[in-house]
Amino acid sequence: MALIHRVIVPDEKYPTEYAILVTDTRSIFIRQKKTRSSYWLRGEMKFGTALVTDVIPKTLEDYEQTSLGSLTTDPANITVPHEAVVSLVMGKEEPEFRAREFFVWLTMRRQGHRFQVYNFEMKYRQSPNAEPSIRFYMVPLGAYFKPERQTKSRETILREYAIEALEMFQKVLPAGIVSS
Repeated sequence: MALIHRVIVPDEKYPTEYAILVTDTRSIFIRQKKTRSSYWLRGEMKFGTALVTDVIPKTLEDYEQTSLGSLTTDPANITVPHEAVVSLVMGKEEPEFRAREFFVWLTMRRQGHRFQVYNFEMKYRQSPNAEPSIRFYMVPLGAYFKPERQTKSRETILREYAIEALEMFQKVLPAGIVSS
């Protein structure tokens, strides 16, 4: 088992935070408690990093206290069996700034780094006629990001966080499903 501490799934009304528990047979998107407003979550998806850094991520040990059965039956969670996955594609986006984000843009420009936010799109078969997809953005929590920022660039941290997730999925999904 492996754990991706945090991803954000976009939604028109309100983006949703999930942790992903990756087992050998399925990936469980575990809905996280609402910790911030839609404004902050949309900003975090755009910039690729936690703007509010006070949330402590749950660990794999925290989830060992909970049965996989209870996680899969919880309607707030999304369970995707690995044999149902049709494709998993990793992409990256550079943020487009609006006028009210001028100071964020200025700060990023002064730091001299390109800010690319990594995302995944997972398509899976739910029934013979339905192939839903989940798009999720790799946005590390501040507890992960801050210590790494002492020695690495923002761009490197975001890339490594996405690559770790990609490698987790490559280990458990059938060959040829994952692409970057």
